[in-house]
Amino acid sequence: MARARALALTLPAADLEMLRTRIKALCDGRPGTYRMLDAAGRVIYVGKAKALRVRLLGYFRAQYPEDKAARILHAASDIQWTYAPSEFSALLAELRQIREYRPRWNVKMKIERRTVLVKLSSGAAPRLTAGTSRIAEDDKVYGPFGSLARAKDAVRVLNDLLGLRDCAAAMPIVYGDQEDLFAEPLQAACHRHGLGTCLGPCAGLVEELQYQRKVRAAAAFLEGRTVQPIDTVIREMAAASEGGEYELAGRWREKFELLEWLLASSSRARAAVEGLTFVYRDPGVKGDDRAFLIRRGQVKASYPYPVSPIEKEAFIAVVREELQRPAPHTGALPTHALDEVLLVMSWFRNHPDALRRTSSLESWQRE
Repeated sequence: MARARALALTLPAADLEMLRTRIKALCDGRPGTYRMLDAAGRVIYVGKAKALRVRLLGYFRAQYPEDKAARILHAASDIQWTYAPSEFSALLAELRQIREYRPRWNVKMKIERRTVLVKLSSGAAPRLTAGTSRIAEDDKVYGPFGSLARAKDAVRVLNDLLGLRDCAAAMPIVYGDQEDLFAEPLQAACHRHGLGTCLGPCAGLVEELQYQRKVRAAAAFLEGRTVQPIDTVIREMAAASEGGEYELAGRWREKFELLEWLLASSSRARAAVEGLTFVYRDPGVKGDDRAFLIRRGQVKASYPYPVSPIEKEAFIAVVREELQRPAPHTGALPTHALDEVLLVMSWFRNHPDALRRTSSLESWQRE
């Protein structure tokens, strides 16, 4: 039985013993990135390691087909690697190489992100949702937040108060000013419109301008520019309490607490991202320190850490040029660089001592 199973397994794409020998002979135990290539030279997987030699040799000890590392190695014809000055540099390089090559095994084996985000979609009638990853239809992204369950509950309250839809993204949208296109009156696809918690953009029950106004109100709340939905909850809670409807008042209080949590969490998330603005001196394992110019969590520039007067002058010019650019928007996270912002945020959260090696951009202008 075991022999039949072994014969059924796919043969490796490369001479694994030859690859292992080459790695043992040439690869150092330094930080860096590695790329698995297929027979046509296409990158099928990108990884990073604090110690490349240890990580790569570990692939050859994995059991095929049970271990995912062995399955990746089995599909590869060659392995390439590039050293990095530090673990942080390797993390950034891995992210950017995945973005460049879009390797099929990185996508196939991607673990669902556990970063909780609140998202406003694009489209004719945007939806407000909470989730753990960004998808193509998401137009604005907020966070990160600490609890997925609580974020979903808070988003449900916000949707109900503003009347935003929570149906499938593919639901056909018909606004009120399009009613004359249909001979028969349309009906809402779900019960929320009857309950007064959805404006009904699926059935021509609201005009586009009104719906988009509510979408902008949701964005303003998440960006800390208004607390209007909370005002509505407080008013209803007080009215229920004064009328002796204490059970109803309690339900409104639960809504208030969820919105208060969402507002406070959004404010903390914005402050955390805004605080990721500095020059970070990243110590290299071989003494090759680097200076990373980081603004709102995005790495804008990276150079060998300046030591000589001419090197300092050149880096000061880079900092001044960056400060002359318009400040990034402080509301939603940048969707084009979301993974990078979350990576930088995670690095400094998990390595608080690294913050001691940071200095403000303004301090470099005074050098």
